[in-house]
Amino acid sequence: MFFCFNRTFSNSLETTLTLVGLYYWPSVRSSLNKAPSGSRKWGLALAALACAIRPTSAVTWVYVGLLELYLTHDRLRFIFVELIPIGSVVLGITCLLDRLMYDSWVLVPLNFLKFNFLSSGGDYYGTHKWHWYFTQGFTVMVFTFLPFCVAGIIKSKYWKLSGLILWVLGLYSILGHKEFRFVLPVLPISLIFVGYSLAALDERDSRNGAKKRSSCICNKWPSRKQLAIFFLLASNIPMALYMSLIHQRGTEDAMNYLSKEAAKGKVKSIVFLMPCHATPYYSTLHNNLPMRFLDCTPNKGMPTESDRFMMDPVSFAVDFAKNWSHPSHIVLFDSEERHLKDFLISHSFREVRRFFHAHFKVDRDLQASVVVYAD
Repeated sequence: MFFCFNRTFSNSLETTLTLVGLYYWPSVRSSLNKAPSGSRKWGLALAALACAIRPTSAVTWVYVGLLELYLTHDRLRFIFVELIPIGSVVLGITCLLDRLMYDSWVLVPLNFLKFNFLSSGGDYYGTHKWHWYFTQGFTVMVFTFLPFCVAGIIKSKYWKLSGLILWVLGLYSILGHKEFRFVLPVLPISLIFVGYSLAALDERDSRNGAKKRSSCICNKWPSRKQLAIFFLLASNIPMALYMSLIHQRGTEDAMNYLSKEAAKGKVKSIVFLMPCHATPYYSTLHNNLPMRFLDCTPNKGMPTESDRFMMDPVSFAVDFAKNWSHPSHIVLFDSEERHLKDFLISHSFREVRRFFHAHFKVDRDLQASVVVYAD
């Protein structure tokens, strides 16, 4: 949560809307009678908004909607008085906004469905094994909370929410392209079960403490709950700080440096010879200067600029330089710098700064540092 919520803004908003929406849904409560009057309408509105922002949020809300349809006694009212009118209003508003922005009628959720589900367009950005979320992805996200989450699921026997977690992970496992952020909405739900298991430890410690007091035995050892909390803090705080302050920071450091140099008038134009979208862009530079990064627009059957560069950096750079307007700065990773050293020297570039990036590789060869060259 610490790592993702200040990065993937649309996924973070989807997660927040999902959590608030679930709070209002009667079907996910332990008792249908506990839901305040009219709460389902609020839940539907938030669900529709979440789907408008991230169409994949429908994966979550199909489960919740079917659950509501199964448990509620007023199915016709749910469908015709609440679901269809609220969904139509939100869909109509989003269509009008898209019409305003695209200057033509575009049904974005339909295009999203065609690209990601019907044509597997997401696979272009990489694929994982079907079991990745269960064996690597979600287990890494839950991290040391995992045993407490499993214990909470078993102890609570609350199948509605645990079933939602399984449903989301299972459905996303069908898709070839997988990312941590796709299943972010069910991470806070898993933490609810963690809280339940910690509360159960607290109750057990209270009972044990009462027995010990009655037998006049003093115990200065920390309780199981205290040990569990210490373990979670000791394992998660260092990881949160490392992943957010140290790991893969080079691309941001390089852009901050270039922003300061540009403010001094020392930067005229920049070329990024690295995989596409590897660095922040104008959001960090804050200067109206020409910049160029390698294109990676999906084009089935044809390698993109980014692909061709990664396959053969030298040949691509030589061809690329034939048509460029000579930049004042080039930014690249050290893993490609090794191949392009002679090319850079021959075009009168010299290294001006080197920034640490990562200690270990993630999805490519180790990119230990980001290097900035200037002419």
